Amino acid sequence: MKHEIIYLKDHYPVLGENGRNPYVTTYLPDNLAGMGRQNEKRPCIVVCPGGGYSSCSEREAEPVAVHFLPEGYNVFVLNYSCAPERYPVQLREVAGLMEMIHENAEDWHCDTSRIALMGFSAGGHLAAHYSTSHDCAEIREVFPDSKPVSLSVLCYPVITSDPEWANKNSFKRLLGDNYCETEEIATVSCNRLVTKNTPPAFIWHTSEDSGVPVMNSLLYSQALAANNIPFEMHIYPFGSHGLSTCDHTTLDNPQGAPAYDKEWIVNLKRWLKMMFSGTDNTFSKY
Repeated sequence: MKHEIIYLKDHYPVLGENGRNPYVTTYLPDNLAGMGRQNEKRPCIVVCPGGGYSSCSEREAEPVAVHFLPEGYNVFVLNYSCAPERYPVQLREVAGLMEMIHENAEDWHCDTSRIALMGFSAGGHLAAHYSTSHDCAEIREVFPDSKPVSLSVLCYPVITSDPEWANKNSFKRLLGDNYCETEEIATVSCNRLVTKNTPPAFIWHTSEDSGVPVMNSLLYSQALAANNIPFEMHIYPFGSHGLSTCDHTTLDNPQGAPAYDKEWIVNLKRWLKMMFSGTDNTFSKY
């Protein structure tokens, strides 16, 4: 396995301005040459942990990544810049990682036509924002040929900055003094950015989430439906915010999470296989 930490500024100096130091942790399984798989390309998952744009949560990083290695994925966990760094810094860092994956696709055995961008909470906002805006002017100023993703996976995501439903602290950290400006609200409310070119999404949330209201996911799914974009959504009735993998690796009290909430991982694996292969069966190559 190629497991290493790569500092994005070492490859794209613009991402290191003002002392920023975003980095990516790679989980790239070895291809099994003895089974004739040495040249096979793997689908990829890019993980953006949550943390309210104040930090990147460890609970939504490696514990998530290891669930997808046995399924035949390359996984990249992005530790993106947080407050006091402001929008659009984080979008550009996702774009930088996407650029790196494309540049190293041969050596890393990456199938660049099958990349899913996964995010949790504020990381879900970043994933949805990049998915809807990969070619926006703020990104193209730095990466003129910025790359789209194939799918998005949004886990109890922050979506809207509309004060009625927003996780306000996330947007205060992302936008600073501009948080309450109408123009900025429209710019970073991902449900308002969905178009017919937005990639399909898998979404899950709990209806009793008091940290990020479930209306965030409902608004995004409504926008997807209005644009005829395929999506799968699971709203579980019980469970707090930030459940991650819903087990002892990520929760202090796993008994406090309803057992069926952890089904999101099973459902996601099935959905990814269906969306990437066109069937509800396992990957033909893995």
